[in-house]
Amino acid sequence: MNACSAQPGRAFRRGDRAFHRGDELPPLEIPITRTLIVAGAIASRDYQDVHHDAELAREKGSPDIFMNILTTNGLVGRYITDHFGPAAVLRKVAIRLGAPNYPGDTMVLTGRVEETDGETAVVRVVGANGIGRHVTGTVTVTVAGTAAVPRAADVPGTVPESAS
Repeated sequence: MNACSAQPGRAFRRGDRAFHRGDELPPLEIPITRTLIVAGAIASRDYQDVHHDAELAREKGSPDIFMNILTTNGLVGRYITDHFGPAAVLRKVAIRLGAPNYPGDTMVLTGRVEETDGETAVVRVVGANGIGRHVTGTVTVTVAGTAAVPRAADVPGTVPESAS
C-alpha cells in the first residue's frame, strides 16, 4: 500500500501535501485576449467565424468574437494539472458553458475538492468573467504514484540529502 489513502473520503495526497474534501484550489486569472480566442479556435480546428471575425460575429448577434468550448476545456485541464502536478491524469472533464468569454475580460478559475478516493479526486471548477459564470463543471483527476515514493528521511538506514 502506498502513502495515498485507500478509503473513500479520506485525504488525497500529492507528495507531502494532502488534499481533503472541501479544500479550495488557488484561483487562476486568465486574461481573455483576441489572440487567445483565435489561437484556441485554430488549434482546435474550429473555424466558425464567431471565433475569429468580429464583424461576422456582430452580424450574428454577438458583440464580439468569443472563446470556443475546446479552448475553455483546455484551460480547465491546465488549471487542474498545474495544481496537482506533472503526474496528474485527467480521467473525466464534464463542463458546461454559460456567459461567453469576450476579448478584454478576465476569466478567474476556482476549484474545490468535492470527493477523494485513494489517488483520485473530483474537483468542482467554476470559471467566472465580468458578465457571469463562463464555465462550471467537475474534473476527475488521478495522481498515480506521487505519494508512493518515500522521502529518504523516511527510509531506515538512509541519510537525508541535507545531512550529507
